[in-house]
Amino acid sequence: QVQLVESGGGLVQPGGSLRLSCAASGFTFSSYAMSWHRQAPGKERELVAVISSAGGITANYADSVKGRFTIFRDDAKNTLYLQMNSLKPEDTAVYYCARRNYRNYDDNWGQGTQVTVSS
Repeated sequence: QVQLVESGGGLVQPGGSLRLSCAASGFTFSSYAMSWHRQAPGKERELVAVISSAGGITANYADSVKGRFTIFRDDAKNTLYLQMNSLKPEDTAVYYCARRNYRNYDDNWGQGTQVTVSS
């Protein structure tokens, strides 16, 4: 069955960096676009970034993270990443990875990893 397991979250000071990982199994990882989302307390879930399948040539970002976050993938390791730099307190949220199917629908989700940006 499809499994997505996030890791790498934690507590970081404003201006710091974190790299999130999402280990995928149970499907042909390289064949799917993948995405990162986040949900802060009391807010709706927000799409953070999307990367295309097979090497990830194309990536798109929410305006709120553009220039600070980078989504990338290692198809040989079946792993998706989110490099987060210049973190701000408003980046505090639970971050989820998801598989995006050919209908552009996020059909499988990980359990999430908490990112807290605070001094």
